[in-house]
Amino acid sequence: MDILMFVFFLLEAVVGLASSLYIMVSLFATIGYKIYRKSRYGFSLYD
Repeated sequence: MDILMFVFFLLEAVVGLASSLYIMVSLFATIGYKIYRKSRYGFSLYD
């Protein structure tokens, strides 16, 4: 029983870490893409 709980909590931690990293990376990627479009094509940063 203890091994199953340990595996479950480990899996939960990995999923939580992966989703947090995805949110952080996608946030900076979106900001970078908007800055690139602004400098290259003159689009608004708010679109």
